[in-house]
Amino acid sequence: MLKIAAFVLAAAFAGYGLHAVAQHRIDLRPAVTPVGTSSSGGISFAWFYDATNRAVYVCRVAQANSESVDCKGEATLP
Repeated sequence: MLKIAAFVLAAAFAGYGLHAVAQHRIDLRPAVTPVGTSSSGGISFAWFYDATNRAVYVCRVAQANSESVDCKGEATLP
């Protein structure tokens, strides 16, 4: 009886171990990757690439109003 109980317990632990290994892994990556920056005449631009939807964004910050960032530009790459 003890051998059967030990076998059932070992099988349960093995099943749980296989279940834990088979779980999906979470892939943590930044949402966007910085590509480059540029500045001229008190206005700064920054370009970002989003790999999930293959899009490029451009953000603009004016020196007079540095509290707001305007990121409306988007272009989808082929």
